[in-house]
Order: sequence, then structure tokens, then C-alpha cells
Amino acid sequence: MNIFNKFNDIFLKMTWLYDLIEKLVVNVFGLNMATRVGNSVHFFIYDVIKIFILLCFLIFLISYIQSFFPPERTQKILSKYRGIKGNIIGALLGTITPFCSCSSIPIFIGFTKAGLPLGITFSFLISSPLVDLASFLILMSFFGIEFALAYVIVGLFLAVIGGTIIDKSKMEDYVQDYIKDIKKNNQSKSVEISFEMSLKERLEYSYEQVKEIIGRVWLYIFIGVGIGAAIHNYIPESLIGAILGENNPFNVFIAAIVGIPMYADIFGTIPIAEALLGKGVGTGTVLAFMMAVTALSLPSMVMLSKVVKPKLLTMFIVIVSVGIIIIGYLFNFLHFLFV
Repeated sequence: MNIFNKFNDIFLKMTWLYDLIEKLVVNVFGLNMATRVGNSVHFFIYDVIKIFILLCFLIFLISYIQSFFPPERTQKILSKYRGIKGNIIGALLGTITPFCSCSSIPIFIGFTKAGLPLGITFSFLISSPLVDLASFLILMSFFGIEFALAYVIVGLFLAVIGGTIIDKSKMEDYVQDYIKDIKKNNQSKSVEISFEMSLKERLEYSYEQVKEIIGRVWLYIFIGVGIGAAIHNYIPESLIGAILGENNPFNVFIAAIVGIPMYADIFGTIPIAEALLGKGVGTGTVLAFMMAVTALSLPSMVMLSKVVKPKLLTMFIVIVSVGIIIIGYLFNFLHFLFV
């Protein structure tokens, strides 16, 4: 346990970075950590640097692993399975793919063109932005292993159940006609993934993925950390409690609705979640907010509307929204069992 605690403090929580930024804020900026301004500046700098360090390392590592799983191989694996087993495999494969819903949709299109069962592709589409190794480790660094495990479990559960319901509903006719008619095309990428990649090519691919993904998410991380700092130090606890506190029976519903119009990945929502938990907001309410932002962001729904017809899009939104809200209330009621 001591070894894990040391690993957690050094590599995940980065307590050394926390102390270093505190010295920077106090000795260089001349701010008092006891003040709102000093605490906000520390919160912002520490969280931004910490997230970027973890993110760069984890994207590189995951991309290297992903280089062994080109789309053709993934499709071949998925094509072997049907039913609930296929939905589970689809959800699990979503954990080693891109980091936001918009970047998952092109892969979803490829799977659909390849003729994979619709339920499996939707299980993949739900889990891909919600759950991955990077989000698990970063969540663990902020909130502890219990919260991180709980988030991963409910994310995968939602992906499997959502895909299963869509599969049983026989919605194949509600995919846009051009998707069904068009022949499978190779997606353009800066570096193609193939079985024959050399070590150098895999390292180059991983490096390119770091640049591409960081370039796509950096702004949302800054925005998320900025909002988190404001919630943490400036928004009164009484106001947050009135809106999202346990005394408001609609707290989970409100958190989910607020999260849907936002566009960010999980890394941009973590600082906001950290601040909300610090203000006493329930675990389930925070989970509902994070899942709504990552799985149902407005831009990704616009992209998905170009792939599926309104009836299937509506079913997807309803299934995921209801699932998120149920998970939120369940965790608020049984949070002591998970965290």
C-alpha cells in the first residue's frame, strides 16, 4: 500500500508539482494562498500543468498500443460477435480509441459501412468518449481509485445496455442511405496504421497522435480549469447547494441538461467536477454532468445526425440521457458503496 501511495503521490497526484506551484504563487507572484486570487491562480496553474503532463504521456502510450489495432483488425474482431457479447466487446474496444465523441463518429461510420451490427457500433460510440485508460488514470489522480473505477464501470454498463436496446429495436433502416450505399473507403490519416509498421513508425504515429489530440483539446482544458477555479473559489457554496445540492430533487437532471450543450472531452470536465465535489455536490450529480458533456455534446449530435435518421438519433439521445440520469440518482443514493 505504501508503494501505491508513493506512486500515486509522485506520478498521479503530483504533490511535488503542487508544492512547486505554491512556491511560484507565493514567492514569485507575491500572492497569498489564503486569498481567493492566490488560491485560484494556484488551482489553475497546477491543474493545467498536471493534466497536460498526464495527457501527453498517456496519449503516447495508448496510441502506441492502438497502432497494433488498425481499423481492419478491429472490424474483424467485432464481426465475430453478436448479441450481448458483441456489445460488450464493442464497449471494451471503445476504451482504446479517440478521446472525444466527435473523433469517434468517423470510426463509427467505418464500422457501419463494414456491415457490423448496429448495436455493437452504438456500444462502441457510447463508450469511446466516456471511458479509456487515460481518463481512468487522470480521474484516479484527482478523486481516487474508487471514483475512477465507479466511473469506468457505469460508463461501460451504459454502453452495453444502450447498444443492446438499439440492437433489439431493429433500427438498421434508420441509418442514412448514403452510409449503406457507399463502399468502404480508407480514412485519410497523417500516419496509416498497419500490421507492418516498424518501431520507428509506431513511435512517430504515437507522437503525431499526441500533437493532434492536444491540439484539439487544449482550449477546452483551459476553459474547464478556469470554470473549475471560479467554482472552487468564487461561487458561493450555498448557491451551488441550492441548484445541485442533495435537497434539490432535480439536481441530477439539471446537471445532465447543463452538460449537454457543452463541447469538451472528459479532461476538460475533470477540473469542474473537482470543484463541484469540493462544494459538496453529490457524486452521482457530478457523474451525470461529466457523462452528459462527453457522450451527448451538441456538436457530436449534429455530426451524428448526418449519419443516422432522426428516429434513431432520438432513440440514442433518449437512451443515453435516461441512463445517465438513472446512474446519477443511483450513485447519489448509494454513493457510500462506491466512494
